[in-house]
Amino acid sequence: MTALAVLLAALGACGYALGARLQHAAVHDTIDGRSLGLRHQARLVRTPQWLAGLAALGSGAVLHACALGLAPLSVVQPVGVIALPITVLLNARQEGIQVRDLGRNVVLAVVAATGGVAAFVSLAAGSATATPVAGDDQLLATQIVAAGVLALGVLAVATRSKVRCILFAAGCAVAYGYVSLLMRAVVQQLGTTDLLDINPLPLLGIVAAMLVGGWLLQHGYASGPPDLVVACLTVVDPLVAVGLGIGLLGEADHVGAATAVGEALCAVVACAGVFALARYHPDTQQRRVPATVTGSSDLAGPSSTDRTDGSST
Repeated sequence: MTALAVLLAALGACGYALGARLQHAAVHDTIDGRSLGLRHQARLVRTPQWLAGLAALGSGAVLHACALGLAPLSVVQPVGVIALPITVLLNARQEGIQVRDLGRNVVLAVVAATGGVAAFVSLAAGSATATPVAGDDQLLATQIVAAGVLALGVLAVATRSKVRCILFAAGCAVAYGYVSLLMRAVVQQLGTTDLLDINPLPLLGIVAAMLVGGWLLQHGYASGPPDLVVACLTVVDPLVAVGLGIGLLGEADHVGAATAVGEALCAVVACAGVFALARYHPDTQQRRVPATVTGSSDLAGPSSTDRTDGSST
């Protein structure tokens, strides 16, 4: 069952990567260099490209939900990191950049993020234990996640450029990690409870978290490249989900000290890969180089007249 769950999660990650590429392109075509306002958001939901991305994301979510019903949360969730290298390749192709021109630092950043989570999965797969999701655990998780999403959202509004993109994407990732916990609760109910007796609260929590996370995700797309957004999602999301699985559900009660240390180190490597990708991404380098070579003020990146989302007035 674990092997099938990993396969389904991997296929779901492909859907996430395609959906991210489509929605990012739709967002930037809609805002045309401006900030993402309510008028633009209303236009997005009528854009075929954005809707196609939503369908791809939805398909990935269904496959991921099926995987969550077959294996522990701490095993399934990190597999989504496969979406990162796929998105990097799709974005490079869209921008007309050859893979060999991405740069060593970018490649190493992707390898660190992907490899760190992959190693985490390998360690967790042999030690994690599937446990039920109790009502008290869901309530505590809701409180923790709500506080985290609110804090990240406020910080994102107060910052700009790539940091803003990372914070918005991280807020979305926290919400989506919470969704995975609730999905597992719903799947467990489907296997043991009649449809009429299913508790509707986890379903309401999933809808609320998806709406909030989706709103943050679109602002992340508007503030930076899609592969940076996906990098945050594929690293922060599983770390949050695994943290909830370990801290609230007790999935790691039988994990040895050495394994726990190894998992922590893998998490650090994965997070370092995300920040390295933000620093060495080709889009970031293109903003820096002209300022160094020519000193031209109109090419030097964000100025004091820039909006907080990185777009200029």
